Order: sequence, then structure tokens, then C-alpha cells
Amino acid sequence: MSSSDKSASVAYAVYCGLDVGKGERHACALDAAGTRLYDKALPNDEVALADVFTRLGEHGTVLVVVDQPASIGALAIAVARSLGTEVAYLPGLAMRRIADLHPGEGKTDARDAYVIADAARTMPHTLRRVGADDETLAGLSVLAGYDDDLAAQSTRLSNRLRDALLHVHPALERLLGKHIDRGGVLDLLAAAGTPAQLRALGADGIATVMRSHSPRLAKTLPAKILTALDTQTVVVPGTAEFGRVITGVAAQLREVTAERAALAADLEARLDAHPLAEVLTSMPGVGFRTAIKILTIVGDGSAFPTAGHLAAYAGLAPVTRRSGSSIKGETRSQRGNHALKSALFLSAFASLADPTSRAYYDRKRSQGKRHNAALICLARRRVDVIFAMLRDREPYQHPDTQSPRPESQAA
Repeated sequence: MSSSDKSASVAYAVYCGLDVGKGERHACALDAAGTRLYDKALPNDEVALADVFTRLGEHGTVLVVVDQPASIGALAIAVARSLGTEVAYLPGLAMRRIADLHPGEGKTDARDAYVIADAARTMPHTLRRVGADDETLAGLSVLAGYDDDLAAQSTRLSNRLRDALLHVHPALERLLGKHIDRGGVLDLLAAAGTPAQLRALGADGIATVMRSHSPRLAKTLPAKILTALDTQTVVVPGTAEFGRVITGVAAQLREVTAERAALAADLEARLDAHPLAEVLTSMPGVGFRTAIKILTIVGDGSAFPTAGHLAAYAGLAPVTRRSGSSIKGETRSQRGNHALKSALFLSAFASLADPTSRAYYDRKRSQGKRHNAALICLARRRVDVIFAMLRDREPYQHPDTQSPRPESQAA
């Protein structure tokens, strides 16, 4: 049962909204009639939080609602759970829209805490589940965030490395650029960052350096490297300095790549422990990273009444614009959860190898839609399938093999 379901069925006596912060947060507690029972700043401290939650419990059953369930909000959730207090989460997008309904344009911690508490009291359907059984998702969320950081760092370093190689030797960059993430190539560039150093190694030396992490490339690439080096006899000014950059960046990228590979194995193992992992990864185009992104953002999907609600939250539902007789039509939504939208878009792209997805994509292209627009249509179509899979807790069934269902799982 989601937090919104519980909020609708449980008669809470107190709704405590927390606008969380690093050192201090603001708490606003309302009773069922909307009367303020508590409205003060309090430190991000276990004793202070426990004291407030305990005193509020004297009025009856308490629901604590946070606007950030991880990081700076984790302690408040842990303290509330230790006291047996129910916890819910108000997503930031819903928070901003609800705040517009309240008078005043100022943004203060006190106002935000009141908006959170009042939303929990009057609009329980806007809340999300923060259950005591979410330890697997909590761990996945932390590690997935770390994986995103590593991916961004890897992209930055690889771009820097390509730029440095392009400056000193364009032909060498054209050859090595497509293998820049291979362990053997990174070993080589970390050991020899200039054309002169590569020439000094010779074919046998290059192969020896590469062989440990890229044995296949070590057989074919050394000769190609020497051939590429021979196409340029001019030494570009600053080559020695760029050589230091190349060796340093290559060593950093090698460490980041190795750490991300080790993390991927841990993420897959943790994902396997979640009951919905097999359900999600059974769908074409949904790998373990996409499944983790869906689970950490959407959870079990119970917070969304329909697939349309989930599509709107992801920013994949088209927005209708109509004003009298002069403005009509639909446009792409610029709102929604951008991380979820990106994951679903990339998943749709990866699914093009599946005949059913490809046929749908081709149909949209034949209707005149560009590549990205057709992929967004496909991603929206796949949301219907993902929603049904989460709702029924059933793996993906290919349209050619499934039995007739009230809601088709055709991608």
C-alpha cells in the first residue's frame, strides 16, 4: 500500500511537514482541522527530532512528511521510523505546484513546511510511499547516484583526453579515440603520453603495456599506432606539457572506469534482491541501470492511479494547447521528472532491436515524425506497458505469445 493509500484510509491526528536542510530544518505540524500545533525551526539532530515527534504523538497518530527522502532527509525518516511513526514524501514537482495555491510569493522554510503539512492533510493523493521495507531501494538509490557521478566524471575525462590527443596528433586521436575507454589503451596513454614516447616503446613495448587489459587489441593496434605516428613529423608546440596532461588524465580515467565496472557488479547483485527486478528487466531495452532508475524514482508504481499519471510525471504525456479558435494542438511537455524521462527515452532507443518496438517506431517515422519525436512516442507507449507490469507484478510478454488481456502489453 502506498503512503497516499494509507493517508486516505488512516485518520491521522497530526500532519507534520518538514522542510529539511543540512544544519537546520523547519517543522510545521497541523491537526486534522488545520490548526498549528508546532511551527518552529529545529536542528538536524536525533534528540531534537525525537523530542518533537514524541510530543506531537501525544495528540494522536502522527504522519511525518518530508520533501527530501534521502541525504539531508534520511535522519528525520530514520528517527520517525524508530518511534513507529508513519513517514511519507511529497515530491518536489508536486510541492512547487501546490505552493502556487497558497497566498504569497516568498519562499521561506516556514512557508514550505506549512505547505507540506497542509498538502498531507488536504491532498493525501500527492504523497509518495516511504515504507520501512525500502532498505534495498535506499541502498540502490545511493549507489545509483554514485554511478551517475562516475559516469559524468568518465565523460569529462574522456573528452579532455581526446582534446589533448587531438592537439598534439590528430591522426593518433582518430585511431585511439574509438578505443579510449579500453583498459589497454588507457594503460598505454598513462605510460606514454607523447608521440615520441610511443615511438620509443616500439610495437613490442606497446603490445606489452596493453596486453594485460586488452589482449586482443594488443595484437592489432601497435602496428596501427606506429603507422599513424609516421603520418606526422612536425612536433606541435606544447606537446611535452600536453603529454603530462594525457598521462594524468588517462590514469584518472582508468581508475574511474575500473570503479564503475566494480560498482556495476554490485548494483546488479543488489537489484536482483528486489522483487520487481525480474519484472522490469524482462522488457526489451530495460537494462539493470534503467530498472534501478525506475525503481528508485517510481517504486512499485502504486502512487500512480493510471499509466497516464505516470507518463505525465515523467514528462512524456503531450500537452494540449487550446485557446479559442486561434491556438490549437499538442506540444511536448517541458515538465516532469527529467531523470526518469531520460531513462525511459534511452530505454526506448535501446529497444529498437526488438521487432515490436521497431515496428511502432517505423510507423511514427512514416507519419512524418523526426527521430527524437518518434522515440518519445515509443517511450510514452512503453510507459503503458511498464505500468501494467508493475501493477500486475508480471514480466513482459511479447505480443505474439501473450494471451488476450484487458490492457495490452505491446510495446
